Amino acid sequence: MKLLVADKFSEKHLGELRALGMDVRYQPELGAADLPAALPGVHVLVVRSTEVTARAIEAADALTLIVRAGAGVNTIDRAAASRRGIFVANCPGKNAIAVAELTMGLLLAIDRRIPDQVTELRAEKWNKKEYGKADGVHGKTLGVLGVGSIGAEVVGRARALGMQVVAWSRSLNDTRAKELGCERCANPLEVARRADVVSLHLALTPETRGLVGAEFLAAMKPGAILLNTARAEVVDAEALASAVRERGLRVGLDVHVGEPDTGTGRLSSPLVALPGVYGTHHVGASTRQAEEAIAGEAVRIVRAFALKGEVPNCVNLRRRSPAKWQLVVRHFDRVGVLANVLGTLRRHQINVEEIVNQIFDGASAACCTIRLGAEPSSECLAEIRGRSDEVLHAALIAIP
Repeated sequence: MKLLVADKFSEKHLGELRALGMDVRYQPELGAADLPAALPGVHVLVVRSTEVTARAIEAADALTLIVRAGAGVNTIDRAAASRRGIFVANCPGKNAIAVAELTMGLLLAIDRRIPDQVTELRAEKWNKKEYGKADGVHGKTLGVLGVGSIGAEVVGRARALGMQVVAWSRSLNDTRAKELGCERCANPLEVARRADVVSLHLALTPETRGLVGAEFLAAMKPGAILLNTARAEVVDAEALASAVRERGLRVGLDVHVGEPDTGTGRLSSPLVALPGVYGTHHVGASTRQAEEAIAGEAVRIVRAFALKGEVPNCVNLRRRSPAKWQLVVRHFDRVGVLANVLGTLRRHQINVEEIVNQIFDGASAACCTIRLGAEPSSECLAEIRGRSDEVLHAALIAIP
């Protein structure tokens, strides 16, 4: 089995992949445009920030699994992967602490204008009179949009700084909010109105794209702080630039529209040049601790796939198949038994949506659960049950 690692990966974890008996190719310099030519013959692809386009997926003649060594999967064309029957998995939660740390770093850097102070000191300018005017964050209200693993880590750190926290997330309920020590808001606009600082930790979906737009930004307090360490496309960049110029919003960004798809390059963004906007280089997850944790999880996924045929953290499987009926077949563990069962279903034009076969101790008998798109006729069931030399029992159950 051939595996391609197309981003930076530690030698330790590359060694663990090779120990699985895999032919590991390590090409961290590859960009999105290079992948189509590199993927033929590759069965497993591991990427961090490199974009995996539909063109790359279509060029892959053997690809079965794509592992995103990180949480977000918006850089992978999941629809194209799903059409080709290719699993896509991610490593959620492993970079949560690193991103939360950078989020708080951006907050304090904005409040104390640390980058500006460093710049002036390097130019041999002393300006204590100007830079002694910080507000401080103790007692301020932090609003969090998205309370997954990263958002939860940010809530804890904000509370440690003495901040009050309000939050909104589709999955957040009052019980979970109480556990975290924050107050649940009814919608994002309520967060915008109440918070002195808003921090974004939302996955990029059709629903969240542009969620922080002109209406949201207008609802924020003048001079408030917006932090985005999630995805650039969650924010309307033009509306944000207007809010910075017209309402004095201060901004901390780790993600940017038009980022290069390689480690170095040129970023053309009028937004980051505005006074009061502080930026980092999409490095939220880039600590040694986080990289080790993410790489370890990526190896775990590949190991489970290689040894058991399982895909932990798969993000593109349908949560519920269209199956309406479940056929449970207890059978002898022999060559051709399941082929005969499936052949019977095929002759009766019954589509198999899902199938799981489990072997009992002694390897003499097994149980196969087959989820079907339509109800088998009595004749079809009689034909399956009639193979008494192969089938111990067959039961049909309606799926509610």
